[in-house]
Amino acid sequence: MLHFTRTAVRLAFIAALTSAAGAFAAPRAESALECGIAADMAVVAHSLAHEHIQRQKADTIMARIYDVAESDRGRELMKEILDAAYVSKGPSGQEFAKELFSTCMKSGGDMDPVLGKKL
Repeated sequence: MLHFTRTAVRLAFIAALTSAAGAFAAPRAESALECGIAADMAVVAHSLAHEHIQRQKADTIMARIYDVAESDRGRELMKEILDAAYVSKGPSGQEFAKELFSTCMKSGGDMDPVLGKKL
């Protein structure tokens, strides 16, 4: 059941990301679901960075987990989250994810205030 749920979430995320038109400086979440997935990505990215996984390998792992190969927006969001996680010296993965989710929900999907920070 968990595998089915994760697959359904990934497919919904990819569909939402690929259906969006226009380019942004950084991807903007278009739903609460996307904010939640971005927060989940933040936990995973922070964990990979904390374990000192080489960035290229982390990119590959994240792309496999979140299946963003078909989505320019998905890849860009993943890159922004990994960039923030890999320069992070501050909050834990959970705090990073909470801040990202909260900002995303309050700002109508704009995650730049968090992802632009050197956390």
